[in-house]
Amino acid sequence: METLNSAIVGCGAIYANHADAVINSKKAKLAAVCDIDKKKLAAAADKYKCKGYDDYTELLKDDNIQVIHICTPHYLHAPMAIEAMRKGKHVLTEKPMAISVEEAEKMINVSNETGMKLGVCFQNRYNTTSMKIYELLKTGNAGKIKGAKGWMTWYRDEEYYKGSNWRGTWEKEGGGVLINQSIHTLDLLNWFIGDIASLRANVDTRMLEGIIEVEDTADALLKTKDGTSALFYATNCYCINSPVEIEIICEKAVIRLSDSLIIKYNDGRKEEILNINKASGEKAYWGLSHSLLIEDFYDSILENREFLVNGYEGIKTIKIIKAIYESSKSKRFVETGL
Repeated sequence: METLNSAIVGCGAIYANHADAVINSKKAKLAAVCDIDKKKLAAAADKYKCKGYDDYTELLKDDNIQVIHICTPHYLHAPMAIEAMRKGKHVLTEKPMAISVEEAEKMINVSNETGMKLGVCFQNRYNTTSMKIYELLKTGNAGKIKGAKGWMTWYRDEEYYKGSNWRGTWEKEGGGVLINQSIHTLDLLNWFIGDIASLRANVDTRMLEGIIEVEDTADALLKTKDGTSALFYATNCYCINSPVEIEIICEKAVIRLSDSLIIKYNDGRKEEILNINKASGEKAYWGLSHSLLIEDFYDSILENREFLVNGYEGIKTIKIIKAIYESSKSKRFVETGL
């Protein structure tokens, strides 16, 4: 079996999810890590017994590396991905793929030009419960979708932002609760009900005004191409990171996703499905599906097939988020371009 050599760029909060998935895969080998923080770099290189680079450009000169995982601050995702693909490396980037639609489009174009795979980490699509919902809706067994809602109520305090030189800024984070935390909820809603074509929305900074530039709360009325409506609400002003809730009302069933998936059919049948990829502990809301997504990304390279969350899928949430910001300013319905 062919093994692909990987490098992870950025040794912050999320990189270990990628590193653990790579070292547990039979299709990949963690060959290097990269970070400008030499203390973080040394700790990561020692933990995973691999090379360490403090210069990204030097890492890209390593012909032994075939896949780059990008786990850096948001504003670096696009330039790093573009440079890596142009150097002949496949790229899997953390969400968001970029902080602007223009950057995301450029990433897709470079992927097409170079033939290098581009993947985006929307790992919640790989949850057992998410896969079940998608399958149920696509088979039509639940009937036509009548409406949906997505709710995310989490907590981020002043220290979360003060401990970073990029979070809470338009220039480097690209937004707030929308582009960082609830982007996963938007991705799942769009994946489940179909592309969101237009929306009316509002964003606000309610708890950390004067501390962050970006929003901590957002709500929207979303409409798909066929006219289906969905409600969306996200905030970082709650007291805990509560489970995300998604509800989809269909002609033949009601689908509710929270800690578990409950499907109630109109004929009285009821199904409850636990997410077997659910994590525990402080960062439980990240789940365990990074490993499933990463394994599928490597399979897509080795099998030369399309990846489920490619650039065309990744850009959809960026377009939705930018439309939400535009709608909040204009106080009107805005088309997303999807």
